[in-house]
Amino acid sequence: MRAMELEAPSASFASLGDELLTVAQLLDELGGVSRRTFFRWRELGRAPRCLKLPNGQLRVRRSDLASWLGSCTEGAP
Repeated sequence: MRAMELEAPSASFASLGDELLTVAQLLDELGGVSRRTFFRWRELGRAPRCLKLPNGQLRVRRSDLASWLGSCTEGAP
């Protein structure tokens, strides 16, 4: 590969059409879950996967939110 050629982004990085949600948007989508609860879920490893931007802000891909919500469903007892 020549030095000037760029590799195509990997499928995990490039998600065309996959919206990035801010924490505020995510909390709104979850029906008003508190910010404190969301960050507690992160501490416990129970929150949806997040991207941390260089400025320290978090974003959640809509597809990751959908997957996470799917994993939260319970079957009948």
